[in-house]
Amino acid sequence: MQKIEILGVEVNNINNEELLAEIEKSITTNKKMHISYANANTINLAYKNPGFKKFLSSFDVVHPDGIGIVMASNALLKENKLKIRFSGSDFYPKLIAEAIKHNWKIFFFGHRKDVLEKISDKNPELNVCGYAEGYNFDPVKIAKQINNKSPDILIIGLGQPLQEEVMSFYRNFILSNVVLAVGDGIKVFAGDKIRGPVFMRKIGLEWLTRLLSNPLKYGKRYLIGNPLFLYRIIRAKISKFR
Repeated sequence: MQKIEILGVEVNNINNEELLAEIEKSITTNKKMHISYANANTINLAYKNPGFKKFLSSFDVVHPDGIGIVMASNALLKENKLKIRFSGSDFYPKLIAEAIKHNWKIFFFGHRKDVLEKISDKNPELNVCGYAEGYNFDPVKIAKQINNKSPDILIIGLGQPLQEEVMSFYRNFILSNVVLAVGDGIKVFAGDKIRGPVFMRKIGLEWLTRLLSNPLKYGKRYLIGNPLFLYRIIRAKISKFR
């Protein structure tokens, strides 16, 4: 799969159908596959955290997530720019449909019990083989719990960079073919994710809906993180002309 580089982070230039095909291939061939994502916040975290960047570089797929990566791709690359504006929140419903079609077993790890319990209610045909909360967990016990269920797909929503650290720790212990990091996107599976109007998604302002819904949680990430990300992109762009 083709990759591009955004401020030192390699991101796969991939669309929904291609990622679904890779997941199906991993499951049918019994080959392990670790997947994470990269958005503006990811790039900011990796910029100051070499360990996190190393974790990302070890995964099989790091898919783009959101308008920020598209903007960076357009600004920094002359060729091989991103094919589409890829969004995890748009991809996960497609993954649900594909999982139902193939009856893939999915284990959810992350967030709170009340959110996890909604996943089966929201998707009654989805084969949810188990779930575990993402707070105050014992990594060894969780690994045993997951392996006892032998899921085809393990979905981890612990937020970055913790979920990538956990994925790397589990790499040789978890029996699941596919391990997919989704962060707060685990709420998409539960039907709890606040997304905002379609027109705001199309113009790249979906983040504003999240900010307004929870300023305390998202204030630093968007009001400070977004301008910082833009500054780093502009600086990288200018350096190309020196």
